[in-house]
Amino acid sequence: MQGAMDVLGIDIGGSGIKGAIVDTKQGKLISERFRVHTPQPATPEAIAEVIRQIKDHFNWQDDIGCAFPTVVIEGRAKYSSNLDPAWKGVQIDDLFSEHCNDLRFEIINDADAAGIAEMRFGAGRHKSGLVAVITVGTGLGSGVFYNGQLIPNTELGRMLGKKGKPVEQYAADSARKREDLEFDEWGKRFNFFLKYVDRILSPDFIIIGGGASKKIHKFRKQLKVKIPYAVSEKLNNAGIIGAAVNAAEHHK
Repeated sequence: MQGAMDVLGIDIGGSGIKGAIVDTKQGKLISERFRVHTPQPATPEAIAEVIRQIKDHFNWQDDIGCAFPTVVIEGRAKYSSNLDPAWKGVQIDDLFSEHCNDLRFEIINDADAAGIAEMRFGAGRHKSGLVAVITVGTGLGSGVFYNGQLIPNTELGRMLGKKGKPVEQYAADSARKREDLEFDEWGKRFNFFLKYVDRILSPDFIIIGGGASKKIHKFRKQLKVKIPYAVSEKLNNAGIIGAAVNAAEHHK
């Protein structure tokens, strides 16, 4: 590896795709973050080209870890989620490898990746029992851990909420932006989702991450859920770090 524990981590989101080189032993970025807007439409070929662009930006010639925003089973996208419908069933690792000189890719659900970063190096350190890491962005991602062990691909944001639609369409940060909601009004929606998570999972602890977590001071008063919670320590870098750590552990 380029530096025994260094891996390029890439986090693919609905609005942006960002990458950085990660020291996976210490769980920290050792390069500047490089971000590219998610292409619209976010087709497999278009995103694969962005992955190649990020790889070339860092002149990277080794293993790459990617956080991807849907259920991922053995490198394959089970659904398209908030990306283009063409993603359903795509073998993501093979597609990216073909665009990047046959480099080896390890793909993981984006919220699971963020959860790995938080549980190893952030707000979840030393937390036992059932911990839910919730990422708030274009969607509502979830990484669930029991005594530190990942339970993959939970996708709690896809639970049905208001009017029988996925709850993330009502309570994700994209809904706040789309409907031009004030944070206090939107915060009540996010609290509705957290209460839903409490009823379904009964977690011992919740970690709130994703882009909106940086602004929690604007909606903290609306969070009435009784479960202890904390804000992500790795913030918007959690997906990058977790994707890199996951790749390092699978490829060592």
